[in-house]
Amino acid sequence: MKNLAIYLIATLGLLSKAATAQVDASKELAYCTAQIQKTLKLIPVRKGSIPRSVIPGSADWKFVGYKDWCSGFWPGILWYGYEATGSKTLLNEATRFSAALQPLSEQHAIDHDLGFQIFNSYGNGYRLTGNAKFKAIILKAADTLATLFNPKVGTILSWPRAVPHMQWPQHNTIIDNMINLEMLFWASKNGGSRKLYNIALSHAKVTMANHFRPDYSAYHAVIYDRETGKKIKGLTHQGYADSSMWARGQSWAIYGYTMCFRETGYLPFLDFAEKVTDVYLDKLPADQVPYWDFNDPAIPDAPKDASAAAVVASGLLELSTLVKDKEKAQKYRKAAEQMLASLSSPAYQSKDKNTAFLLHSTGHKPNGSEIDTSIIYADYYYIEALLRLKKLQMGLSLKSKPN
Repeated sequence: MKNLAIYLIATLGLLSKAATAQVDASKELAYCTAQIQKTLKLIPVRKGSIPRSVIPGSADWKFVGYKDWCSGFWPGILWYGYEATGSKTLLNEATRFSAALQPLSEQHAIDHDLGFQIFNSYGNGYRLTGNAKFKAIILKAADTLATLFNPKVGTILSWPRAVPHMQWPQHNTIIDNMINLEMLFWASKNGGSRKLYNIALSHAKVTMANHFRPDYSAYHAVIYDRETGKKIKGLTHQGYADSSMWARGQSWAIYGYTMCFRETGYLPFLDFAEKVTDVYLDKLPADQVPYWDFNDPAIPDAPKDASAAAVVASGLLELSTLVKDKEKAQKYRKAAEQMLASLSSPAYQSKDKNTAFLLHSTGHKPNGSEIDTSIIYADYYYIEALLRLKKLQMGLSLKSKPN
C-alpha cells in the first residue's frame, strides 16, 4: 500500500502543478546544488568513496570505488552543478572525483559501462573546460570499449564474464549499452579512429533490428551466437519477465536512439526513437513516473522508478528539438515537463530525508537490491534534464551554457 500512497500523492501534486505553471528549472537546479553541497560534507576522506545510493529510512550513502558501473554519475553531477552555478568549489570537486576514474582508461575492459563512467565524468569535464588531459583520457577509454566489439555479431559484448541466464560464453548485449555509444561517436569526431563511429553505428542498427518486440518495447538483453551472429533469444536480467517492459530499459532505448540520431543524422534512428517513446508514454501512470516494470502484476502496489522518469525526461527534451512534426515536438516537450514537475514534487524529491535529489528509484528488483531507493543515476539524469529545460526556456540550444 505504501507505493499506492506515493502514486496518489504524486498524481495529485502533478495535476495541480502542471495545471498552474511550468517547472522552474532555476529553482530546482538551486535545490540540486544545495543537496550536492550537503553530500560533499558526508563523503569520507578515504580514497574510493563515491556516492551510489541511500536506502529508504536512512540518510547514509553507500559508497563505491571507481570500478563500480555507477562511479561516473557523481563526478558528472558535480560537473553539471558547476555548469549551473560557475562555482569554483564544484569545479575543483568535479576534477578531483573524475581523477579517481582515470585508471579505467588504462585497464582492460571488464564490461560496457565505460561510457557511463568516463564520458559522464571526463566527457562533461572536457565539454566545460577544454582540458586536453581530459580529452586524452576519453579517447583511451573509447579505444578500450571498442575491444568488446564482436564484428561477427555487430554489437559490443556487454558483460564479458559469466552472468546468470546469459548463456556464457555466447555474446550478450543489453539495452543499457546504447548510452555508451555516445563516447564512441564523440571520440571518432575528436581525434579518434573512424572505426569507433562504425562500431557505434553497427551496434545501434543491430540492436534496433533484434532487441525489440513488435510493439517496440525493449528486451533487457539479447543473446547472440558469438560465431555466427545469429540471435538466440531475448530475455531480461533486471525486469519482471522476459516478455515484460522493464521501465529503465525502455528509458535507455528512448535516450539512446535520440542521441544516435543526433550523432549520425540517420533518419531511421529518429523514427525509431519516436516509436520506442510512444509505447512508453502510452503506458505511463497519471503522475508520469513509471512503475519499475510496466507488466508487474502487483501494480499499483509495486515500486516506482524515478530513475527511468529522469532518463526519459532528459531524452524527450532533446527529442523535442529533433522531430520535424511541430505537434509531436510539443507533445514530447510537454511530457518531459510533466515528468519533471512530478519528480520535483514533494512525493519524489528527497529534501531533508537524505542528501540525494530524488527518492523512489528501483535498481535491481529481481536481485532484491536498491528497491525504492535514492540512486545516483536518477540524480544525474534529473539535473541533466533540468539544465536542458533551462536552456530551452531561455531559447538556447542544448549545446549552450545556461549562464
